[in-house]
Formats: sequence, C-alpha cells, structure tokens
Amino acid sequence: MTATYTFDVFSSLDGFGANTGSWGGYWGKQGPELLDHRLGLYREEQRMVFGATTFRSTARMLADGEETMDPWVERMRDLPATVVSNTLRETFDWPDATIARGDAVEIVTRLKEESDVPLRSHGSLSLNRVLMAAGLVDRVQVTIFPALTGRSGVDPVFERAADFDLDLLESRTLDGRTQELVYRPVLRR
Repeated sequence: MTATYTFDVFSSLDGFGANTGSWGGYWGKQGPELLDHRLGLYREEQRMVFGATTFRSTARMLADGEETMDPWVERMRDLPATVVSNTLRETFDWPDATIARGDAVEIVTRLKEESDVPLRSHGSLSLNRVLMAAGLVDRVQVTIFPALTGRSGVDPVFERAADFDLDLLESRTLDGRTQELVYRPVLRR
C-alpha cells in the first residue's frame, strides 16, 4: 500500500503563496480556529517533504527564534522530514531531517512505497508542481486567505503547472473567513 501524499499550501484569493506588502503572515487573517485546525493536522504522525528553498527558509525562520512560532509550525519541525535537493548541504539542526539527492519523482515514488505514515509537503511550490505532473500528489489542500495581492503578491502557487481537474474532497470555513479546500487532482492529458 502506498502512502498518501498531500500538497498543503497557503494562498491569497488571487493565487499567490506570499506577498511583499505589509500584510504579515497569513495575510493578517489568522484566527484561533485556523491555528487550532492547523495544529490538529500536524499532530498526526506523518513525514514532511520539502524542496530546498522552502526547507531553507523554514529552518532559518525557526532557528532565528526572534518571534514566537505558532504551535503547528513548531510541531512540523518535530516531524521527520525528507528534503529533496541536489544542492543543499546541511539540515540546519532540523531534528529529524534527511537530504535526498537525485530525481524528485524517483525519490517521492520510493517514499510513497516505503512510508508507513502519510506524506505532507507545506509549500515547496516548484517541487509539488513537478510531483503533481507525475501523478504523485493524492491531495491538494489549499487554504485560501481573503486577500487580493495583485501588486504585492509573489510566488504564484500554480504558475506553469500542468492542467488538472480537481475533485473536491473536503471544504471548511475557518474563523468565518478563510477557506480550506482539499482536492484530488486528476491530470488532464
């Protein structure tokens, strides 16, 4: 039996994964329901899968310790992690991280076959677009924050992605304003 792989990503309504404006994290829209839900997701046993850029930025953010991390982010750091990278040389003191070198599709195919727990990737946009095109992503979990970031938006989540039909598996509204949508992606050939 193969492990389920979830691509977990935050987005503004117009499809950006981050912004350069003064919004702050979560586009300033986090609330207690969202944060509790995220912690619940990350309490489950699972293995994280990161690309080098997301892993590096997350590890550095956690290492800085200048700001208090949300409990779900701290929990994410406690989970085992595989970092798919041919260039990264260190794990930045991430407690249980392994760098896997080679072809991302081959690495994640092997992880899915060998893992006893589900796989989850938060962010890692380039990596996950490749994995989606290869049919390795079982669920796309998009948390949509009620903001339009046309001028300050960066990192378009699905830029240059393949074409997919999305079968809705779950939906919920958090804090009366933020949408979480979980889809099964089906590649259009």
